Amino acid sequence: MKIQQQIDQVEATAGGLLRATITAAVIGTAILVLAWLPAEYGIDPTGAGRILGLTEMGEIKQQLAQEADAEAQQNTNTVMIRPDMDARLSAIEQQIAAIAAAVDVREGSPIQLSEPTESQMPSTGNTGVWRDSISHVLAPSEGIEIKLEMRRGEVARFKWDANGAVLNHDTHGDGAGQRIMYERGRGVPEQAGELEAAFDGRHGWFWRNRTDAPVTLNLRTSGEYERLSGP
Repeated sequence: MKIQQQIDQVEATAGGLLRATITAAVIGTAILVLAWLPAEYGIDPTGAGRILGLTEMGEIKQQLAQEADAEAQQNTNTVMIRPDMDARLSAIEQQIAAIAAAVDVREGSPIQLSEPTESQMPSTGNTGVWRDSISHVLAPSEGIEIKLEMRRGEVARFKWDANGAVLNHDTHGDGAGQRIMYERGRGVPEQAGELEAAFDGRHGWFWRNRTDAPVTLNLRTSGEYERLSGP
């Protein structure tokens, strides 16, 4: 009824229709700039969206979209993610990392990864017994992937650490149209064990730094594999 009254109040002249059109355009533009852009894309040219809490919503949506794109491209050697994560999401990730630091979170095939005895592990004090060794500094929110080219049934020994910090990681493989997830962890400080290839292909790790400071990843490998591919 009110809408009908407003329509009736518009003068049925060229000037009245022009004023009504300009008013509608101004209102639409205001809604676009003050609400829709901040809520959907985190774009807030006026600052009103952040006051209303809409900009934070848009930033979270954009970050989730970037995360999905990054996960879909894990088969690249190095994945770089811009360090534009919202402060509240970073704080949540750090709390989860602190809780999970002492827990070995495992997922996937339990028979593929095994923890060798101390006598089976290469001596970490003598780097000559390790076939390959890599160190890489990951900036906040940066990810990196390192793979071993292996044949089915081959076993590689490995040891990696976050140099006193923690990293999120997953251990997976792909090749000949096949994919497998061996293990996934959040807020893990280090790990050592054996990786047995479930099929011919590339098997290894993807790490991501979810802290707010640079983290140095140290990886050492040995055993049965053709070569290591990394950054």
